[in-house]
Amino acid sequence: MSGESSDTPAVELVDVDKAFYGVKANDQVSFQLARGEVHALLGENGAGKSTLCSILAGLYRPDAGGIFLEGRAVTFKGPKDALQAGIGMVYQHFRLVPNLTVAENFALGHPDVGVRIKQKELYRAAEELGERYGLPIDPSARIWQLSVGEQQRVEILKLLYRDARILILDEPTAVLTPQESKALFKTMRQMAAEGRSVIFVSHKLNEVKQVSDRVTILRDGRVVGEVATRDAEPADLARTMVGRDLELPSRDARTGFGPTVLAVEGLRVQGDRGLEAVCGISFEVRAGEIVGVAGVSGNGQRELAYGLVGLRTPTSGSVALDGVDVTRASVLEHIESGFAYIPQSRLGMGLAPGLTTEENLALKAFRRAPYTKGWRLIAAAFRDEGARQIQQYDIRGVRLGLPIRLLSGGNLQKALVAREVELEPRILIARSPTRGLDVGATQAVRNQILSERDRGAGVLLISEDLDELLALADRILVMYEGEIVGEMPAEEATAERLGLLMAGEREEVSP
Repeated sequence: MSGESSDTPAVELVDVDKAFYGVKANDQVSFQLARGEVHALLGENGAGKSTLCSILAGLYRPDAGGIFLEGRAVTFKGPKDALQAGIGMVYQHFRLVPNLTVAENFALGHPDVGVRIKQKELYRAAEELGERYGLPIDPSARIWQLSVGEQQRVEILKLLYRDARILILDEPTAVLTPQESKALFKTMRQMAAEGRSVIFVSHKLNEVKQVSDRVTILRDGRVVGEVATRDAEPADLARTMVGRDLELPSRDARTGFGPTVLAVEGLRVQGDRGLEAVCGISFEVRAGEIVGVAGVSGNGQRELAYGLVGLRTPTSGSVALDGVDVTRASVLEHIESGFAYIPQSRLGMGLAPGLTTEENLALKAFRRAPYTKGWRLIAAAFRDEGARQIQQYDIRGVRLGLPIRLLSGGNLQKALVAREVELEPRILIARSPTRGLDVGATQAVRNQILSERDRGAGVLLISEDLDELLALADRILVMYEGEIVGEMPAEEATAERLGLLMAGEREEVSP
C-alpha cells in the first residue's frame, strides 16, 4: 500500500444501517479505508454501494451505526459538513453549474471565497492543480462547453482545491476512453502516494485489479467479502458479487445479413451552439446486424442519435428506414415507423422520474391496445402489462405506486430496454446501454441487444466502451469531430487501433 501508514483508519464505518421505504439499502455494513489507499467498492446495481458512499459524503444520515474519522466519531448533517471534514464525492451525475466557468465552479461554496471573486487567483490555482495531477483544464471555459470527461476533471479538481483528504469516485471511468482511464488511474495513485485516500466504485473488474489496493464487495446491502487486490482474481470477484458464475455474452461469427434497414446519406446535424456536430456522414445498417459507433464523448455521437430518431432535424442529408425517407419526420412518426431509442441518460431523457415503473413501461405504447379503448385509458392494462414486463425482464425493487427514480441504475436500464424492445422495432439505436451497470445487469442488457439482432432488427450501438463494441458489434465505425474516420469488420478491430482513430488518426472509409 502506498502513501502514509497508520493503524488508525482514515475512515471507518461500523454496523451502518440505512433503509428507504422499508427496504434496507445497507444492512450492518462495516468498512475501513486506510490512509494512502485506493480501495475499490464492488457490487451489483442496488447492492448498496452508492448509499454507503452517500452516507460517507454526508448526503444521507445512517439509521444506525457509526462513522469514525481518524478514530473520532463524527456526525454529518449534510455534504458541507463532510467536505469540511475532508471527505468529497464525485457522483456519476455531476454537480456543476453549466452556465458558470470552471473557475467559478471552484469558488462555489468555498469558505475562503467572498462576494468578490479574485478570478486571476482562481485561474492560476485551477491551472496549477490541473498540471500537478495530470488533469489539464481551461479555467475560463464554461461547463456546458466541456465534454463529459472534462467535466469529471473539474469535479475532481474542485475537491482537491478544497484539500479533500478522502475522495469518493463513483464509476469515474464510465465516461472515459481507455487512454483517459489510464491517466485517471495515474492521478489516483499520485493522490494515494500523497497520503490521500480514494474509494473507487467500479463494475470493471480489470480496472479494479489495475488500480486498487483492496476490494470490498457488497451484495444485497451487506458486505460479503474483502480481499487484498493482489490476491483477487476477476472471476472470483464476479462470483462473489452476483452469487453465481457469470459470463458476459458476445456475438457469434455471422456472415449473412438481411437487406438494408437504415440508410444514412450525407447527414449533417447541428449541435447546441449552432455549430455543425455531424459533418456529412453516410452509412447503413442491415437486418440482423449490429453496427458499432466508437468515439470519445463529444464528437457528434449524441447529435447523430438525435438526428436519426427525430429529436433534432438534420440541416441536410437523408435518413431512410426500409427505403422510406424519415429525415424530417416527428419523434412520434419515427416511433410508429419502427425506431426504438435507448438514450445515454436514463432519467430525464429515457424515463420519467416521477412516474411509476408501470407507467414508464407504457410510455411509447399507451396509444394502442391493450392500454386504450377508444379515447379511454385502461388502468388494468397498465397494471397487468407492467407486471408481465417486470417479471419477464427481471426488473427488481419495484414497489406499487412508487416513482421509478427509486430503482437502482441497473433496474432503471432494464426497464428502459424492456420498453423499447417491446415495440419490436426495425432499428434499435442504443447509446452506452451498459454504462455504469454491474456485470449481472450488463449481461441482461447485452442478451437483449443480441436477441433483437437475432429477431432480425438492425442495431446501431453507440458506445465509448471499446470492450463492449468489440464483444457485440459485427462492424465498427469510428467518429472524430463529427466525421467517420474509420470503418472495419469487428474481427479486424483492436482497442489500440480504435483508440488511435478516436484520437483523430484517419483511415480510408470503405465504400
